[in-house]
Amino acid sequence: MIDFRSDTLTKPTPDMRAAMASAEVGDDVYGEDPTINALEQRVAAMLGKPAALLCTSGTQSNLLGILSHCQRGEEYIVGAPYHTYKYEAGGAAVLGGVVPHTVSLEADGSVAAATLRGAVKADDPHFPISRLIALENTHLGRVISQAQMWQAREVADEFGLRLHLDGARLANASVATGLSLAELAQPFDSVSLCCSKGLGAPVGSLLIGSEELIGRARRWRKMLGGGMRQAGVIAAAIDYALTHHMARLADDHTHAEGLSQQLGTRLASLAEHVQVAPAHTNMVYLNFADPQVAQQVSTAAREAGILVPASAAMRLVTHLDITSQMIEKTVDILTKVITETVQAR
Repeated sequence: MIDFRSDTLTKPTPDMRAAMASAEVGDDVYGEDPTINALEQRVAAMLGKPAALLCTSGTQSNLLGILSHCQRGEEYIVGAPYHTYKYEAGGAAVLGGVVPHTVSLEADGSVAAATLRGAVKADDPHFPISRLIALENTHLGRVISQAQMWQAREVADEFGLRLHLDGARLANASVATGLSLAELAQPFDSVSLCCSKGLGAPVGSLLIGSEELIGRARRWRKMLGGGMRQAGVIAAAIDYALTHHMARLADDHTHAEGLSQQLGTRLASLAEHVQVAPAHTNMVYLNFADPQVAQQVSTAAREAGILVPASAAMRLVTHLDITSQMIEKTVDILTKVITETVQAR
């Protein structure tokens, strides 16, 4: 099966497995795993911050960031479709008593500075206390401009707020823009960097920020059951990915661009039924006018050996297990499946 459902589906390469097998380990709760310690120091330096903390997932690193910035009864301002609000089970509210204040996005996936200013609460006992702005880069595969991020920094400074970035695919943004991870992270007080997506590690994310923030996050991680023992095997996989898989993200972007362009050309006559959006990094969206057509296409594609979601906004994600030959095969199969499905209705 050729699987486009997510870049979380990547498998460790043989060389990554070898790095994991030979990793030196210790007890990380005691701070004695040398491979984890080295990775945290490396990632902190890569993002230009003082400290980092290895977490089990991007959901956990985002949650630790929010809980380490905010107290109970305080709020974080976040884009309504952003992952920290929509796809993380309400953890900040459920576990930390932190209130999310959702705001609308601009067409490019950013939050306008005026929108952020309008969301900040006055000092009034009726209101939760505004404490944090939480942003995202990339969003739906699209890189948010650094100018937008610096405008958010200005708003945060104006009101004495903190600024957190969900950088689940920040490595993709770095490769797409040519900006370093440190440059992309510079406006933020904390950053969550996921390593189990395009970078291809089997598990793991890091929270990066000040020594004080990471100290609080380490306590929260322990409380939430995230204290790990001999997890240097995981750190070794991430370290390998950072060394060997960063630059190759450009291949994923090239594959997504080719997939988008070829499908757009082949399906041009069906534009009233399906629109193929341009690829910005490693994601291609097929937007179906009829959700039932999308469901039927997903089923038929699976029978032909292609795994894609069944949603009307059908996201196809390229990753290190997708080759150029698979892209050509996928274009042929999806063109056939979509054409036959539309014609049959």
